[in-house]
Amino acid sequence: MISLVGAGPGDPELLTIRGLRRLQDADVVVHDALVGTGVLALARPGAELIDVGKRPGAPVPQELINELLVQLGRSGRNVVRLKGGDPFVFGRGGEEALALIAAGLDFDVVPGVSSVMAAPAAAGIPVTHRGVSASFTVVTGHRQRGEAAVNWHALAQVGGTIVVLMGVAQRAAIAEALIAGGLAPDTPVAAIRHATSSEQHVARCALSELADADVESPATIVIGAVAAFDLTSEFIRGLAVADT
Repeated sequence: MISLVGAGPGDPELLTIRGLRRLQDADVVVHDALVGTGVLALARPGAELIDVGKRPGAPVPQELINELLVQLGRSGRNVVRLKGGDPFVFGRGGEEALALIAAGLDFDVVPGVSSVMAAPAAAGIPVTHRGVSASFTVVTGHRQRGEAAVNWHALAQVGGTIVVLMGVAQRAAIAEALIAGGLAPDTPVAAIRHATSSEQHVARCALSELADADVESPATIVIGAVAAFDLTSEFIRGLAVADT
């Protein structure tokens, strides 16, 4: 069996039960750089772990990953392609599925908890909230050479919440384009790094301050009125103390 498995946003407890079962049955686990050691530790003892993470300056070409999956799939072993978040949310899982289909190999897809929702939630930010945001748009901040640029001006007019993945390096240009498109410079922004892990860090600022904000990759950037929310137990307890 070949399985494209979503590893979730980082916390091993947010891996799905089906994903855990696939890991415990796997002979080979082909994983991304964003998959944490806690999730990898759940793999079957003795399973071969192959790191094909795309790191800055040393990316593994997607074509080679596709070829590797096809070769492993023909070997007769149980193969798990473990991807951060959900396989089909900016994870190139669709490209890998097409390669397996072209090779005539059977596979299944195990959805994962995407950082699109999990990172804001872990920071106490609801991506939708009655009376504040009726929708959210998910967009990548990173485009390959030759791909059409994101129409940030249009996104500024859509309303609701904007969730940006892989946008840290381009955050200055993104903020400038959104403001030029009509989004208010004081629009709240929150950037969540290492979401759901013990190293989680949340940086909050206005959209006009995003370029100079202390934000490091990888981070999920939330733009919109809901980014001002902090519905965490620690924050709520602080309010209770302040009221007494």
